[in-house]
Amino acid sequence: MTVFSFAFYMFAVITVLSGLMVTLSRNPVHSVLWLILAFLSTSGLFVMLGAEFVAMLLVIVYVGAVAVLFLFVVMMLDIDFAALKGEMARAMPLGLLIGVVLLMQVAIGVGVWQVADGAEGLRQAVAPTEIENTRALGMLIYDKYFLLFQLAGLILLVAMIGAILLTLRHRKDVKRQNVLQQMWRDPAKAMELKDVKPGQGL
Repeated sequence: MTVFSFAFYMFAVITVLSGLMVTLSRNPVHSVLWLILAFLSTSGLFVMLGAEFVAMLLVIVYVGAVAVLFLFVVMMLDIDFAALKGEMARAMPLGLLIGVVLLMQVAIGVGVWQVADGAEGLRQAVAPTEIENTRALGMLIYDKYFLLFQLAGLILLVAMIGAILLTLRHRKDVKRQNVLQQMWRDPAKAMELKDVKPGQGL
């Protein structure tokens, strides 16, 4: 067994086991930690495939931002685990039925899978390009599909602004900050001195 094959099987086994532990762990914090391990091992698989840019994105975006955000949210929220377990027990039959159906679909797909004639030769005939994966991806996004990339960013910006406007509600019983009033306040009127006599409160 070569080093490449050993690394592939190691990352694959770690990814599958950590994915299982995400769903089987009773503690949500442990589930998030197993999810981080799954992301890291998946990034190792991407590096072995030659997609180092996707691997770094997976580490930076998912592990460095999303998973850490999940971890902070889970640790800061006061979650009633007893109620969650009760809800899970109530939905267990439906979940088991869906799991059995998914396993049957995977088994059917793997059972009818066949290797095409000449596929191995075609994979070995592909010559590595002189351009790195990151540079090729950058040239593709910012050159060929530049307009579509900018339009996608604009759509996301409009969606974010729309979500903010839809959820922003002015309530009368909520005290809001008035920046101009704070800036234009008179320092002489901002503080009031009280002469408190001994033994007498305000």
